[in-house]
Parts: sequence; structure tokens; C-alpha cells
Amino acid sequence: MNIKITADSTCDLSEQLVAQQEIGIVPLYVVKEGKSYQDGLEIKPQDIFDYVAQGNEPCKTAAVSITDYADYFSGLSAQYDAVIHISLSAEFSSCYQNACLVAQQFPNVFVVDSRNLSTGSGLMVLEAARLAKMGLAPQEIVSRLEELAGRVEASFLIDSLLYLHKGGRCSSLAALGANLLHLKPCIEVKDGKMQVGKKYRGPFEKCLLAYVKDRLDGRDDLAAGRIFVTHTRCNPRTVELVKKTVKEYGVFQQITETEAGCTISSHCGPNTLGILFIRKQGRKEA
Repeated sequence: MNIKITADSTCDLSEQLVAQQEIGIVPLYVVKEGKSYQDGLEIKPQDIFDYVAQGNEPCKTAAVSITDYADYFSGLSAQYDAVIHISLSAEFSSCYQNACLVAQQFPNVFVVDSRNLSTGSGLMVLEAARLAKMGLAPQEIVSRLEELAGRVEASFLIDSLLYLHKGGRCSSLAALGANLLHLKPCIEVKDGKMQVGKKYRGPFEKCLLAYVKDRLDGRDDLAAGRIFVTHTRCNPRTVELVKKTVKEYGVFQQITETEAGCTISSHCGPNTLGILFIRKQGRKEA
């Protein structure tokens, strides 16, 4: 079957990976000064960082509309035997709900809730592309992706709470305390929702190495495929150090660096870095 794999722009896959796997990307929106811009097409993370650096509040993000999905799926539905769309977690946005409403109009369009964000979703998108190339039926691909969603492990370490505070996602007291104590919170995705995990203390680079150790050390449940090192405008030296540290564990066949798109950038700001990977089948989350 000729199957098209698509995803929300929040999957944060690089242009190279998207092109290689022929993945269709549906952009979310970034709202700045009351005007909406298509994520990755009309606005880039650096535009957001520059805007906030000028003293403005962080930008807002908005879901893909029902009209956008309808326009997108209608064209693909006629061209392909099936379309499988991997959506940002339903807990974060109405993207999944909107995509499902539109998919009801097309018998060959399937929507999967990634229960994740950023390259956590991206890992599922790449797996969907691999399964499609193997010739699996759409229903079988969807079933496998739904099982995989529970094995994707995604987290990020944030250098500063400035964006979260300005965006109303943490209190002034919490932001002040974190700043005074040099705390770097780890944001984890569990069961499709974000929560605050361990808080690290000290310089960002030192905290990142401790974070990587906590995520990977002593584990026998790590799938030996790809791990993403995904970040928002981090120092290249810091990113290389993280990649080198990950490589020393000798688990992953591919260590892929990507830059997060506008959604993560709008909420977390620059100097945010995460490692995102998959656990083996049959293994519960650590």
C-alpha cells in the first residue's frame, strides 16, 4: 500500500529527516502581538528569543485548526491508499481532537495520539515511516504505534524558569527561588502529561551531565535504536559534551541532534536540552 506518514510540527524532526522519510508536516501556530504565524514556516525559535529579549512576554502557541487539517487531509486522502497522522499529545493541545474530527470524513485517514511532544513524538513518526516501508497495513501500524507510545521516554532540563514564569506556568516565588539556588528543573512527560521531576543545582553543563547519568546509568531496558539530543539554542560545546557522554554508554546505534521548534522554545526558552529515547518492549518506565 502507498501510505503517507504525517505529523504535527511539534515532532521537531530536522528538515533532513523529514525529507529523507518523506514525512508531511502540519504546522501549529505561534501567536505574537495578536498575529498568528505558522510554526517553522513563518516564524523560527530565534525570532521568539529575540522578541522576548527585547522585554516582551513569551509568545503563545495555538493548535492546528479543523480547517487546516481538513485542507491537508483532503489532498492526501485522494493521493494515497492511507494517511497516518501522529499528533502532539492530546493532554497538551486540541490538535489530536481536531485531527480526529476531520479524519472521520475520510475512511483512509488514521490519527495516532503520540502521548508525547517534541522528538518523543518524532521517534514515533520515524517508526511509522519504517513500518510503512515494510508494507504493513495501516491498522497494524496504528496498533504498533499505540503500543510504542507507552515506551517513549522524554524529558528536558531547563536552565532558566524565565519563560515558564512569564508565561504564567510557575509562580514568581518559585522562579525567584530557583534563580537564587541555581536550580535547573527536569520536565518529564509521563502518560501524555508534563510534570516536574528532579531539580538539579549548579551550572547548567554540570547539571546536564548529572541529568544524563540519572536517565541512562545502570539501565537494561533501553532500546538500542535512536536517541535524540534535542535542544533550544544551547552552546554547541555543551551539546557535543552531552552527545559524547551519551555515546560512552554504548547503547544507542544513532545519536541524533535536533533543535526544538517553536512550541518548546515558546514555553521553555533558550538553553533547554533533553534526551529522548525508547524503552524495550515489556519493560515498565523507570
